[in-house]
Amino acid sequence: MNEERNKGRSSAAGFEGKLDQVLARHNLLSDRLAAAAPLSPKDLARFSKEYSELSGVVARIEEWKGARDEIADLAEMIADAAEDDEVRQMAEEEFAALKARIPELERAIKLTLLPKDEADQRNAILEVRAGTGGEEAALFAADLFRMYQRYADLHNWKFEIMEISGTDKGGFKEAVANITGADVFARLKFESGVHRVQRVPQTETQGRIHTSAATVAVLPEAEEVDVEINDKDLRIDVFRASGPGGQSVNTTDSAVRITHLPTGIVVSQQDEKSQHKNKAKAMKILRARLYDHMRQQLDAERAADRRSQVGTGDRSERIRTYNYPQGRVTDHRIGLTLHKLDRIIAGDGLDEVVEALTADDQASRLAALY
Repeated sequence: MNEERNKGRSSAAGFEGKLDQVLARHNLLSDRLAAAAPLSPKDLARFSKEYSELSGVVARIEEWKGARDEIADLAEMIADAAEDDEVRQMAEEEFAALKARIPELERAIKLTLLPKDEADQRNAILEVRAGTGGEEAALFAADLFRMYQRYADLHNWKFEIMEISGTDKGGFKEAVANITGADVFARLKFESGVHRVQRVPQTETQGRIHTSAATVAVLPEAEEVDVEINDKDLRIDVFRASGPGGQSVNTTDSAVRITHLPTGIVVSQQDEKSQHKNKAKAMKILRARLYDHMRQQLDAERAADRRSQVGTGDRSERIRTYNYPQGRVTDHRIGLTLHKLDRIIAGDGLDEVVEALTADDQASRLAALY
């Protein structure tokens, strides 16, 4: 019992200590920005941005401190024997309401203090590939790709198709898109992994349910300053573009394949008729994959001995199942099952899954910090 009480006191002290650090930093930035000595444009921009971000946290901290002070005042009124009964009753009601609000305020503060993933504000490269299941897997990959396209439209994001390798029956062996807009990577980053579908294929005459899969990769878009790519590390091959089934669709060598020799990452691009445009698109995808590769290496180094918050992060891991006969979608990482398959595949129901994954991630990181 004493050990639990001491642990609770230590946690509370640690939380208040962090709040004091935030307030001190906010005051320091305020003094720096108001000082007579001019700041360099770079420092001015950096300090102004940090001050603005901390101001929201400080407002929550002040609200939390005010609520605690008011609780102390109300406790004194309740304990005062000379106090009027009606006043004491009102004080008890306010005391109970504020007492219940304190945990909500603390959680809001803790969420704002969680370490930020600097990639959350970035645009993203979406890659969807057919997995096991032949033509049915390719058709499912096309369904997923269109699901994300509709989801992007609902969020007013720009969805630029960079590459589609189709099949004769309308499926996608591989499809790549560049998605730009507000908080794209933050909302889509938990979509990476193996998506499994259980349904009766259109070509199935016996009505048997088949299981197929497609892989999804969501990569934060990288800037040139994020990843240094040396020309000597690249092998660039050009060839003629081909369509579904392998037929030639181009009489010139406009398609481009870029191999990054140190990592073995290969990117091919053939959607444009211009070799120059295909090379530019391929470099954009390569830069995103290399940036993602670097992020994964850093994450592995930082958390080599702990499980990732939403699975292992290995893209070979099955993360979600879409069961058409039962109309349900199950995300295996958090045990979430929704009987809204039609809405989720249509894009407008995907937010419920995304928000549940985000909340679970936040809860796991809060538990690790406090």
